[in-house]
Amino acid sequence: MTRFRFGIRKAVAIFMMVIAGIFIFGAIVMWLWNTLMPVLFHLPVISFWQALGLLILSKILFSGFRGRGGPGGPWKGQMKRRWMNMTPEEREKFKEEWSRRCGGRSFSRWEAPHAEGRSFRETPGAGEKSPTEKPA
Repeated sequence: MTRFRFGIRKAVAIFMMVIAGIFIFGAIVMWLWNTLMPVLFHLPVISFWQALGLLILSKILFSGFRGRGGPGGPWKGQMKRRWMNMTPEEREKFKEEWSRRCGGRSFSRWEAPHAEGRSFRETPGAGEKSPTEKPA
């Protein structure tokens, strides 16, 4: 019975902390808006509920409701595992295929100009002649 009671206490405490956090973040958004926006951009002062709505709207627009996958999403780890399980021949074939799909450019081509001290703008594109090449 005490285990069950402890679980209810813990759930209520977490629920109260979430509610308090929502109110605190809403108050921070309202304070920042009312301190900065009217002075900088001549926008109106907002209420707490408008600040809370703005907070929810920014959550929807900028991060959505997906999980915390991080950069690259869930496929990044899967692709890394595939790459590690490839033989050197399979890796070379993979590089050639992606080089073909990306218009003939490879990663080494993009890295090479920096090694020579040139920028990307100074490197010739596909089908262009290098400034050091002599005309035929």
